[in-house]
This record gives sequence, structure tokens and C-alpha cells, in this order.
Amino acid sequence: MKTVCGWLWLVGLGLGACSSPSGPAADEAAETYARRREVSAPPTRRGRILDRHDSVLVDTRLSYLLAVPQRPGLDSATAVALNLLLGWPDSTLARRLAEARPYPGARSPGPIQLVLTPAEAEAVRSHQAEWPELALAEAVQRTYTVRTAAPVLGYQAANAQPFINQIIRYRRGRFYRLRNGGVETYYNGLLSGHRGYLHPLVDAGGQRHGSWAPDTAFQEGQDLHLALDAQLQAYAESLLGGRKGYLVALDPRTGEILCSVSAPTYAPAALTSPDQAGVRRQLLEDEDLPLLNRPAVLANPPGSVFKLVNAAIALQLGAIEPSTGFPCDQSLISCVHHHPAARSLTMGLQYSCNPYFYQTMRALIDHVPDSLVADTVAARHANLAAWQRYAQSFGLDTLLGVDLPREQAGFLPTPAYYDKARHTRNWRFRSIYSLSVGQGEINLTGLQMANMVAIIANRGWYYTPHFVRGVGTGGPLPRFLVKHHTLVDSANLEALVPGMLAVMQRGGTASASSLADVGIAIAGKTGTVQNDEGDDHATFVAFAPARNPKIAVAVYLENAGFGATAAAPCAALVIEKYLRGSIAPRRKRWERRMQYRGRSYELEHRLGRKRPPPAPVVPVPAPVAVPVAAPEGR
Repeated sequence: MKTVCGWLWLVGLGLGACSSPSGPAADEAAETYARRREVSAPPTRRGRILDRHDSVLVDTRLSYLLAVPQRPGLDSATAVALNLLLGWPDSTLARRLAEARPYPGARSPGPIQLVLTPAEAEAVRSHQAEWPELALAEAVQRTYTVRTAAPVLGYQAANAQPFINQIIRYRRGRFYRLRNGGVETYYNGLLSGHRGYLHPLVDAGGQRHGSWAPDTAFQEGQDLHLALDAQLQAYAESLLGGRKGYLVALDPRTGEILCSVSAPTYAPAALTSPDQAGVRRQLLEDEDLPLLNRPAVLANPPGSVFKLVNAAIALQLGAIEPSTGFPCDQSLISCVHHHPAARSLTMGLQYSCNPYFYQTMRALIDHVPDSLVADTVAARHANLAAWQRYAQSFGLDTLLGVDLPREQAGFLPTPAYYDKARHTRNWRFRSIYSLSVGQGEINLTGLQMANMVAIIANRGWYYTPHFVRGVGTGGPLPRFLVKHHTLVDSANLEALVPGMLAVMQRGGTASASSLADVGIAIAGKTGTVQNDEGDDHATFVAFAPARNPKIAVAVYLENAGFGATAAAPCAALVIEKYLRGSIAPRRKRWERRMQYRGRSYELEHRLGRKRPPPAPVVPVPAPVAVPVAAPEGR
């Protein structure tokens, strides 16, 4: 019998069958069939992105583009008339034309395209005869319905090629850090869907004889249902505005991220809209790098909020007990305000006493077990290694696995790190004591800080933080349903809660941000991170309600001063907004002041000027100055 070879090419793929007769007659006949791959159906739509309340945030819709000629340009009278026709203020057309140019004075070969709303497009269409120099076109484009959550929503790479080209041109060294496609990129395959394929066996006459492989099912583009609360996101962004920093809030019970603010903020359409080239250039050239997704890619020293982790590990390893007290010995490390002696862990947290946690960490690192009594160097190495291992179980010094591109891992030092950095194995606690107050070599991302406080809220477990709570009609990706546990016992995490509650009560470092008047018990911890290059950074972490946590928050404001007066009010307002839906009248002044500050920073940002550091938001007694001998404040 002759050898039969069949080759068929379809949809750009070459799939063939070539065989010689062997075996039984039936098998021999089957081997003469050619393999074919046929497209059964292509996907017809890209999935939408919705928030937790099913409000559409991103969709593929018909958009309208107005082509404005550059040569000759519109005269002033014509520009005024066009502004009037479109219902714009007199300067709007000139501003939008400037925003559409990649740099001042740039001229492209063709007209400038401006994106119009349906109402504006209808106004132009109804007067088209009066404006022969203008051309109105329609295009189906990816459309954002909100001006918030830009780093989370992201973009399709195909829609953002002009932006990506600008990144390469302006910020070559930071290309990968600035390129962040958000959930649009991370879930691109699910949003796009995929074609269906048939795999028939075909004889020389074109007749089909079964299949050579299982058929591939057609899949339409799937909608993404985010955990994000669009209203809470917009509110949190209004509080931070043009300031540098982040705010992350998540539901500790599920790991769902309720809002994630990276400030300075910008509109998501700025990276893909054809009339935003000038805006993209400003964002790329801005020295504050607003395009960085700060909660995911920037790792910073956490400051005093890390005392929570240090205390939990010290309890677990037996270095202290909840009733352990230490004197406020400022010869060891400075404490920026006077307070009563911390006679217990609760009081140490309440006052954020630096000497208390210095001595706590020293008891942990310098502990010498009987087995290593003759080798204190080995004992310190073993103790620091244990500290690092327990701290890492809080999701630190590792990628959490959040569903966004380019997440960073942060850093926790190891004994080997200090051996290399100190050029000796014989380093002592005094050379690494900054770890006790969350500074030195410790670096955490915003997502890790929020997850850290969520673990304490849950007394020892967490789900990986994630933005998408449902794909299509299903739930999140399976890995977001896996519960993770820390190495610290729940009893030792429970021992932190009284101190975190005391932080928000009279005498605590954040008592002015208490929500007790509306019946919400917040468990929180303030922090101030020393910054050698300028004003200190303010941090705060919290969860509420303390006994039935529904929200966990982490705030980090660069160059903002004390965490108690800058970061804590932001977190308290977001917690109240989420749990109650509104802000109590007595805190409206906070709200207005912080929103004004965010707007004024944003305005100064646009004008290219820098403001002096702000005054505290909440009128609290000024701290008593003490000579600073070491990093960290309250």
C-alpha cells in the first residue's frame, strides 16, 4: 500500500498527518486522514470591569473624535464660538489642544483629535454645515467611566502604545517600574476570551472521520467584578489628592481590596486617550513619579507600626510576656514625647515607647540558650534568623501574589546580610537596633502593610489580597481562596489588641482620631519614619470594628510629619465612610481640610511648585522636644 501524506493549513497554523501502512487494516485506514484545525467562532466582545456594587468602570463603547485642523489653526473668534457650541468655558479648547500635543508647540502632520461626549458630538453634528473645517468620526474604544483607580484599572497594551513609546523615550531606566497595565493586563486573556477550534480528521476527498483532538470550547470575553468600592476609592483619593503616598483598605475576612490609592493621582484615560499626549508627558517628567503604583512597587521602612510584628514575635519566642514592663530609658533610644512608664505591652503600644521596644527586641536577639552559652555570636545569628522566619510568615519579604503586574517583595534582613554588611560575624544588637522601631533595613510595600494588619485583625491568618472578586459568573482565581496562617499563635496576636485599642483612647498616640462617638472601636498603631533627606514620613495601620473586623487600612504619607496627626485622620475618615456611609458632623472640618490640602497639592503639582510642609490636621498638644539620638517617632 502506498504512503499517504496530507497537509492542510488553516488560520495560519500548519497541522499535518503523514503515515505509512502498518498494523490492522482499520488503523491503517485511520492513519491516512489529514488533521485539520478550524475556527468555530471568534469572541465578539471584551469583558467589562465592574466594581463591587456592579457599577461599570471600564467598557468597550462607541466614542466620538473631533478632528481640529492645525494648519491653519482656528482663529480666536472661531475658538470662542466652538467653546460656546460645546458648552465649554472659554479657555477649554485651548487647554485641550495643548494637552493633546506631546510637547508645547508640537505639530503633527494631521489634525488633532479630541474625544467628545455623546452630547458634545450631537451638538457638532447638528451644526456640521456651519463648521466645514471640522470632521467628526466614530470609533469603538475602551472607555473609562471614572477618573479614579488608574493604577488598578490599567490599560490594554494595544491601546497604550503611544504611552509606552513615551516611557521609553523619557524614562528608559524606569521603563518597567512605570509600565503598569493593572487588571486590564493581568486578566487580559479572560477579558479577551478565546476562539473555539474544531479538530476533524479529513480524508483525501474532504470527508470527515471523527476528531484527532478534543475540540476547544469558544469562550466569550468575561466580565471582571472587582472588590473595589468605587465610591470609597474616589473618597480616599480626594483625601490624598496631589500628596505623595498611598492608602490601602481591604476586607480582612476575604482579602478583597476595597480601595488602593497611589498619590499623586491621575485619570486612567490619560494613558490611552488620543488627546492626552501632553498630559502623559507631564506625568512622565514629574519628579514625584505619579505613574508609580506606590502600594505595589515601592517598599519603605514601616516605622513604629512594625512594633506590632516585633511584639508578636517576642511573645511567641518567650522574650516578653503581655505583663512585661520596661523603663523609658532614653539613653538607649530617644522617645519624642513624655509619657508614664510602660509597665506592660499594652502601655508600650499605647505610648509607642521606643525604649520599650528597643529592650523587647534586645531581649529577643541577645537571648542565649543553654546550648549556646559559650557562643553568643551563634546565639544572635539563630535568634535573628528565627525573627526573620516568623516575620516572613506575615507575608513579608516575599511576593504576596496580588493580581497586579510588577508587585515587589520588600525586604527583611538576615544574619548573612549583616555578616556581609558589617564585614564580620561578631555584630551585636546595638548595630541593628533600628529594627526594633521598624527602620533600618526593613522595607514593606503598602499591600504588605495592609495585609500585616489584616493578619492581626484575624488573629493569625489571611487570604492573599486581591482586586478581582469574581470572573464572569464565578468567583476569584482559586489561589485567592486558600487560607494562609502565620507562625505566631492567635493568643499572642490577641495580646496586641488591647494596646492597639489604647492607641485610639485618651493618652494614646492617635486619640484624636477615635470614632468612639459613633460607636466604632478602632484598633490602630501610629508610626513616624525618619527621613534624612527631608521631612519625616507619616504612617498608620488600623482595623475596625476591633472585635469583628470588616476593614483593615494602611496609610503612608511622604514628608507629612507625625503619623498621629497626618496619616491617622485619613484612615479614620475612610473607616467611617465605609462602615457608616457618611462622616459625622464633628469630623466634617477634618474632611474639608484634608480634601482642600489634597486639591492644593495637586494644583501646586501642575504649576511645578512645591509647598512647605503642612500643619497638623488635628489640633493636638505639641510633642515635647527631646534630643534625637536614634530614628523613629510616634
